Amino acid sequence: MLLAAEAAATHLESGPFFLSITWVLPLLSFLAFWAILVFAKRIGRESAGFIAIGVIAVQFVLASGAALQWIARKSVQAAETGTEPEALGRSASGAGRFAARMAEEGGGALREPVGHALTWYSNGPIDIKVGTHIDGFAVAMLFVVAFISATVHVFSREYLRDDERFTHYFAALALFTGAMFWMVQSATTLGLLFGWEVMGLCSYLLIGHWWEDTDNAAAALKAFLTTRTGDIGLLIGLVITFFAAGQTFDMAAINDAALNGEGSHLLWLTAAVCLFAGVVGKSAQFPLHTWLPDAMAGPTPASALIHAATMVVAGVYLVARLYGVFWAGFSIEMGGMNLGAWVGSITLVMAALLAFVQTDIKKVLAYSTVSQLGYMVMGLSVGAWTGAIFHLFTHAFFKALLFQAAGSIAHSGSHHSFDMERMGGLRKHMPRTWATFVVGFLALAGVFPLSGFWSKDEILLGAWKNGFGLALTAGLVGSFMTACYMTRAYWKTFEGENRLHLFHEEHDSHAPAAAHDEHDEHVPAVAHGAHVGGHDPHGANDGPHESPLWITGPLIALAVMAALVGFLQWPGRIWFGHWTENLVIEETILKAGFEHPFNTGLAIIATICGLGGLAVGYLYNKVFDGDLGLVRRFAPARIAHTTLRNKYYLDHLWSGVVIGFIRGPLARAAYWFNQQGLDGIVNGAGHSATAAGRWVYRYVDQGLVDNAANGAGSTVTGLGGALRTLQTGKVQNYAAIFVGAVGLIALALVLFV
Repeated sequence: MLLAAEAAATHLESGPFFLSITWVLPLLSFLAFWAILVFAKRIGRESAGFIAIGVIAVQFVLASGAALQWIARKSVQAAETGTEPEALGRSASGAGRFAARMAEEGGGALREPVGHALTWYSNGPIDIKVGTHIDGFAVAMLFVVAFISATVHVFSREYLRDDERFTHYFAALALFTGAMFWMVQSATTLGLLFGWEVMGLCSYLLIGHWWEDTDNAAAALKAFLTTRTGDIGLLIGLVITFFAAGQTFDMAAINDAALNGEGSHLLWLTAAVCLFAGVVGKSAQFPLHTWLPDAMAGPTPASALIHAATMVVAGVYLVARLYGVFWAGFSIEMGGMNLGAWVGSITLVMAALLAFVQTDIKKVLAYSTVSQLGYMVMGLSVGAWTGAIFHLFTHAFFKALLFQAAGSIAHSGSHHSFDMERMGGLRKHMPRTWATFVVGFLALAGVFPLSGFWSKDEILLGAWKNGFGLALTAGLVGSFMTACYMTRAYWKTFEGENRLHLFHEEHDSHAPAAAHDEHDEHVPAVAHGAHVGGHDPHGANDGPHESPLWITGPLIALAVMAALVGFLQWPGRIWFGHWTENLVIEETILKAGFEHPFNTGLAIIATICGLGGLAVGYLYNKVFDGDLGLVRRFAPARIAHTTLRNKYYLDHLWSGVVIGFIRGPLARAAYWFNQQGLDGIVNGAGHSATAAGRWVYRYVDQGLVDNAANGAGSTVTGLGGALRTLQTGKVQNYAAIFVGAVGLIALALVLFV
């Protein structure tokens, strides 16, 4: 393996300024990470927030500039495309294929990607390259990551103001954002894997930010190990695609090979299944979804970033970017149900039911995220590529809004608690938080004309028209349940009478240690009233009140986006679909006839499901008095409620049975085998070697070698002694010996010659 002494840069296509320098985005994040760790504590902990916010502001400007230049970018005509340049692997930019396609059709509507390649190292004839590939999908992701991360940074500046690890938090946040920036613009699966794994590390740091609490540390470890389980399949899938596509990591070349039928269908099916295992782990699909609700142990703004625009959508991004592999492997064009459609459908319904019985508002939103990720995976698996990535885009805004609104409530309305039983009546106390929460809640519920309505409708339309009836049914049921459980969460939080005083009474009547439970946000001791001057810095002791502008400002910005971005898919215009269209989609979705115009009838059905969910959610709380009222009235409801509260016993299965078996009987069996088996073998070998050594020492070394050596020495000594007796020094004796020797020689000559 020969490292390149001088990296050979391959310039794919220069493009406009902002589109050509997107590689700066992750670089700035990595520089911010080191700057915060090295300098922030020396010049003051507050500088960590300002460094991080300043860097993300620059990144947002760069990402916005790239988005505007992409929108303004004209489709490339065949005459302008020229010959295919040297690319990553075989066709990183696809310029040659653009030329061929446009020559056939007399010019096309596709915008040519912009990218740069760098030879990392060479291994014989194989050049391993890394680089960027900027198309409409990548630009959309860069913009949404920059926007969401910017609101999270600003929100965190106030929310974690008194945190003892303020500096480390912002360093991890910067690195987390940079990893996602790198992953979404990477041209190769190798570069994608780098960003994928760095995000896994950062999620461990952020989820376990308050590691003193053993539950938080356990949640971080659970997230890390669960996603690593799926990553085993991902690594195998990347190896398969590397060889299947002609020994290249270039994603465009891999898609080409899959769509052109290079290799057998079994090969691409195996690759798709292995890659999908990584998606199941990272994007919290059934049955590896259990880590995501536990990840709520981290700071709320970090949860917003994880759930909205970074780690959990990485799996969805992988499917969308390597869509050729999944299209060929899962035979999506054939209709019916495939592995992705089944898993996505099960996940979206299963998680929606679990969200219905949670009392922690963050866990309601966490299970909601699992459900919406199921929507996206299902959408991609039924051929609704544009709808799935548009839902990824819109979901980022309203889910980040809901999480940060929950943080605002805990910060100023419920004494650092996320327990909805301690809330109620917050609408009049927190008007800005209430108004923005309503926008996010209705967008998530798919209410017209907010963004969630448009993106969900695209997925449902694809499932219907492409022959995936079960997926359509699951989508409609999921839409109904989403509206229902979010109405319940809204009602418990903002309507009725405020119940915070009940918590204070309980707090006053118990020991101080009872003030913290699983619903409480971990905050440093200084935030509980031990601040300078003896007052609560967050004003919790003053009762529910509105949060400061550092917190509500990001909520307002997110609410505006959640309300308006859905119009990017306005019927007859579908700007988002045109901007993100690429060659893979041209050759799969469009060729198969899987893109369909807006259908009013289906939209009405989806709207009825959403409004029906709102109505049932209202009745559930107003008439049946919520969970307890329903459980008291109906025995089947008690059984269902118990099952859901126990999360289908899957956590018990993983933690109690699987992990318990590993930590218990399996660990003891391994220990016994180690002590009795491996140690017995090693010790037996040692004892045998010792015995053999003793035998060799006694019989070979001492008995044979030493005796032979000693015998030779004794013989020589005896001969020497005998010869010494002859050496008398008398001449007559020597003459006699000489005469005797001559006589013996003469006798020998007579006898033998």
